[in-house]
Amino acid sequence: MPDMSDHPVLHVKGRVLTGPDDVRDELWVVGGRISYDRPVGARDVRVVEGWALPGLVDAHCHVGLGAHGPVEADVAEKQALADRDAGALLLRDAGSPSDTRWVDDREDLPEIIRAGRHIARTRRYLRGYAHEIEPDDLVAYVAREARRGDGWVKLVGDWIDREAGDLAPSWPREAAEAAIAEAHRLGARVTAHCFAENSLRDLVESGIDCVEHATGLTEDLIPLFAERGVAIVPTLVNIATFPRLAMGGEARFPRWAAHMRRLHERRYDTVRNAHDAGIAVFVGTDAGGALPHGLVAAEVAELVTAGIPPLTALSAAAWGAREWLGRPGLSEGAPADLVVYGTDPRADVRVLAAPRRVVLNGRVVG
Repeated sequence: MPDMSDHPVLHVKGRVLTGPDDVRDELWVVGGRISYDRPVGARDVRVVEGWALPGLVDAHCHVGLGAHGPVEADVAEKQALADRDAGALLLRDAGSPSDTRWVDDREDLPEIIRAGRHIARTRRYLRGYAHEIEPDDLVAYVAREARRGDGWVKLVGDWIDREAGDLAPSWPREAAEAAIAEAHRLGARVTAHCFAENSLRDLVESGIDCVEHATGLTEDLIPLFAERGVAIVPTLVNIATFPRLAMGGEARFPRWAAHMRRLHERRYDTVRNAHDAGIAVFVGTDAGGALPHGLVAAEVAELVTAGIPPLTALSAAAWGAREWLGRPGLSEGAPADLVVYGTDPRADVRVLAAPRRVVLNGRVVG
């Protein structure tokens, strides 16, 4: 038992959910780390009661990104604080033009796993967001962002082709294959923004690790994803905006608008079928840009609405997501990042919308 008589101690008791079916009665936070041994001689003990989960994961968000591109540090700080206060203490930043390394020095802000800046085809993405390049430069830019990020690279796999008037793949097969191989050589995983059906096969067969949104998953593609172990992050709270987007672009691009509506209409079936086939599904909100931060609870609820079992949806934002990203949960000696709720979130995931306490790096911050 550690002797922490001169250190403040946090005692979390009630139910500690160390896994989907693994429950303990209490844990201790000593020196910012989790312990399951009662510290000896602790004098300054704060007690928190309730149902404790590992800090939630938003596996697709954009700290430092606004509607028109990069934002100032004070705005990025507010974004990160909104995620933190919602219980999201681990963020995979799936593309940002801002340098947010300063967040790493702030013990009161969530941990960010960065994918560098988006890499898109010239004039085939939102202005101000991405490196906009041609296929011959893709390998070099992927190498650059692999070195700049935290083990991930983000491609824009498809976007509207103005000449075709509809969604179309961004990269030739051979360019994607070479770029993904280069990222893997440098130790990075690759993910891609993909709305449409026709961008998916080439990316998966080229070795991609994850697909964001994945609204174009069809019956013939789902087995390929499952066989190759490609995860998806559906961002259903973002897909909910498709009808509004379609309405705004319908006059100029009617084919694209109709396509976006079809993808929206079958979104829940797409996600449920992917899960039923054994594809790993993780929680991400696409916060930043058009959507506010702090939506992690809403995304978990959307997965349940789609037909994913509540415990599986919960794991997609907690234990399973942390394992996928290589970060610990509520294990002995791990950083004390956890969220405490008033009732059991396994019984009703809507509880996630109302954290009782948020503990980050061993400190109660909310």
